[in-house]
Amino acid sequence: MAQYRTSRILSDRASLIFVAIVAAMAVIVPILNLAIPQGSPGHVPTYIVTLMGKYLCYAMLAIAVDLIWGFCGILSLGHGAFFALGGYAMGMYLMRQIGTRGVYGNPVLPDFMVFLNYDHLPWYWLGSDSFLFTVFLIMAVPGLLAFVFGWLAFRSRVSGVYFSIITQALTYALLLAFFRNDMGFGGNNGLTDFKDILGFSVQAQGTRATLFFLSAAGVVGAFLLCRWLVGSKFGRVLVGIRDAESRTRFLGYRVEHYKLAVFTLSAVIAGIAGALYVPQVGIINPGEFSPANSIEIVIWVALGGRGTLWGAALGAVLVNFTKTYFTGAAPEYWTYILGAMFVLVTLFLPAGVAGALTGGGHPLRRGLGLFTSMGRRKQPEGGAVDPAEPEAAR
Repeated sequence: MAQYRTSRILSDRASLIFVAIVAAMAVIVPILNLAIPQGSPGHVPTYIVTLMGKYLCYAMLAIAVDLIWGFCGILSLGHGAFFALGGYAMGMYLMRQIGTRGVYGNPVLPDFMVFLNYDHLPWYWLGSDSFLFTVFLIMAVPGLLAFVFGWLAFRSRVSGVYFSIITQALTYALLLAFFRNDMGFGGNNGLTDFKDILGFSVQAQGTRATLFFLSAAGVVGAFLLCRWLVGSKFGRVLVGIRDAESRTRFLGYRVEHYKLAVFTLSAVIAGIAGALYVPQVGIINPGEFSPANSIEIVIWVALGGRGTLWGAALGAVLVNFTKTYFTGAAPEYWTYILGAMFVLVTLFLPAGVAGALTGGGHPLRRGLGLFTSMGRRKQPEGGAVDPAEPEAAR
């Protein structure tokens, strides 16, 4: 019990530190970018601000995945789809803001539609020129898809590896659909060449700093919401579902309803992260639906520390920072490096980086001790451990 209380105190302290760091970054980084002249000590270049903003969007996405996987045991391999749908909703708004400044100068139709001989705007693009309606779409489209998909899956009691497979099938199906030109989303090229957002140039230094601030605020907001949720009675039921779903159902809880609610919320958070991501990177295309992207998100969470929320966000930042470095320094070896990171953390840091930072049972020492104890064990003839031999004597 004392160990549990110590772990809880360390976790709460780590959460406070995480929120404080991200909140401080939300204020300090834009000031260092806008207030300090270029070339002066302490100035943060705009491209660094954009890169850090992208990392924060990934951190928000990792928190969304950790909410369902770390606390409810739902391993989704399709959350990249919800991220991409939120991004496409924002991309539609940004494309409508181009207006006559496009290559073909059409005030209504985006350039790719003119090129493909569209004579009118598809019905699902109507209203996309309104920012408020776009905000609604950013949350409603991923949320509605997650609700329908989750309702069909959870009421049929699909779980475990089967649920993971069908979520991956979902994102792959969306990948194939969005690749088609007749879907009306730019096909393989996607949506790009954005000009303005709310009347401000997306390339302007001030706009970049504002988007960074909003991304940091999104991470803090998502973290606090999820932290409050998992600390409530609802969160305790989620943990009960994760650890003993049949027993929780036997106690009278509608397990399907809890799973559906948290899965839908997680999809909405992922969609918001995607919407913040698109104006910073300047493009959204079907590649964001790639199943490999969704698998990589799970790796972020596992490396950072499943079931901690802040550890998942930290894992997303660490992995993507490493990816940025090695894709420039040694691009042909990046996938091997990612695989090695995952294997090493699994062996020596089973609680992830978060577990190591909070001293959760010294996971590195446990990992090293595993091999040491295996070498010291006595083995009878034939090389097998005698089950009748006392554990202390092994």
